[in-house]
Amino acid sequence: MTKLETNWYASWFDTDFYHILYRDRGYQEAQDFMQNLVDFLQLEKKAKLLDLACGKGRHSIYLHKLGYNVTGVDLSKNSIAEAKTHEKQGLDFQVHDMCKPLPEKFDAVFNLFTSFGYFEKEESNLNTIKAIKQELKPNGFGVIDFMNVEKVITNLVPEETKSVKGIDFNISRWVENGFIFKRIQFEAEGDQHDYIERVKALRLEDFKDYFKKAGINLKHTLGDYDLHEFDEKKSDRLILIFQ
Repeated sequence: MTKLETNWYASWFDTDFYHILYRDRGYQEAQDFMQNLVDFLQLEKKAKLLDLACGKGRHSIYLHKLGYNVTGVDLSKNSIAEAKTHEKQGLDFQVHDMCKPLPEKFDAVFNLFTSFGYFEKEESNLNTIKAIKQELKPNGFGVIDFMNVEKVITNLVPEETKSVKGIDFNISRWVENGFIFKRIQFEAEGDQHDYIERVKALRLEDFKDYFKKAGINLKHTLGDYDLHEFDEKKSDRLILIFQ
């Protein structure tokens, strides 16, 4: 049975198989991005950072090593349970729905590696932007790191198989009703598994519309982890820095 629930990300991200499939994501690239980002924003050491949709906390952990006080939040109870094994002074994790603002204020709020646009209801996207605004200290920075939809759709691979730790993940991708879909089918532990990821195909103009409605000022639009200017046709990422 295909598991496309309203909160599909809550069930899929909580499985061990999700972490197996994506285990080879570029750690060095991610760390370089974090260093470039905090340098670009000129964040002082001991600044308070919020890692929104932190997963198991790998970026929160690295930011803490750089000298920042970091709170990581995620909807996945399993991911937060693992992240909590790394807690120490200045580094904490909690289960939280990013559509709702935390009571604390932060010098910067990071939403990284396309951890946005999963929601079924359009208002949830706007509510997340509004929540980030409420979580920022005066002159604090919000950062959303999203895919460059134009390039992703142009280069979409319809079908492929990835073999990881003895599991053959059969992956198909398509665009439908303003969303980019990825279906992952595989057999493991004697069972057939079938999951669908769905991310809204948000372009720069869509984010500008959210920001206008939320009363947010877009400061920089960047296109890769080396923080070059955004080019809709060529850039790998859409990185938005706002206040």
